[in-house]
Amino acid sequence: MRGLAVVFRDLTQQRQLEQERARHVEELQRSNAELEQFAYVASHDLQEPLRMVANYTELLAERYRGRLDERADKYIHYAADGARRMQRLVADLLAYSRVGSQGKPFAPVDSGSVVRRVLHGMKHLIRETAAQVEVGELPAVQGDEGQLLQLFRNLIGNAIKFHGEAPPRVQVRAEPLASGWRFEVIDNGIGLDLRYADRIFMMFQRLHELGRYDGSGIGLAIAKRIVERHGGTIGVDSVPGHGTTFFFTLPKTGGEP
Repeated sequence: MRGLAVVFRDLTQQRQLEQERARHVEELQRSNAELEQFAYVASHDLQEPLRMVANYTELLAERYRGRLDERADKYIHYAADGARRMQRLVADLLAYSRVGSQGKPFAPVDSGSVVRRVLHGMKHLIRETAAQVEVGELPAVQGDEGQLLQLFRNLIGNAIKFHGEAPPRVQVRAEPLASGWRFEVIDNGIGLDLRYADRIFMMFQRLHELGRYDGSGIGLAIAKRIVERHGGTIGVDSVPGHGTTFFFTLPKTGGEP
């Protein structure tokens, strides 16, 4: 009887632990959903007043540039630049909040076609930086085409943006895995210290001082969220001064996890 009592007690404790774990998961999911909703509402509602601020500061710059003193021109420039930065930040925050709530059902996607569209949209940046982008043979995957477009845009854009003295050289390639595909975006840029590898996938995290490189600090967080929504993982390998490789996996088949 004592043995049965011990078994029943252990089973009861295990059941209680499972119920507690389930409550924690449910609370976390509810909290994440509430944060998503808050981010969506806040960023959506901020767009219109920010657009107004940006438009009027641009008008001030155009109408009064050179008509006041040099200090006034500088202040107007700061205001216009700050409004533009805030617009980009709000747009990226809205994009982040939409990954989970506004995603489309998965369907077959030609990733090579997606990358070609990304490069077409970046043709001016590629020309300005004299970048060379090599694209290998890329597979079809199951996914949300709009989100995969954003994923490649963020990773290829970073590969071009964070270049050193030499013109950017970027490679995009994929190789098969047992469970899916491993994609790599490889550059010859400034690289990063791998001690901060996890940090770069967090929102608003930067490894460089504000203003040195354009961006909101949300792009890689969006990339991570898109990959995870597709059931994959994302990581980075880098040597400071010798380039960076971002890699991520996508499943060959299957629906949204």
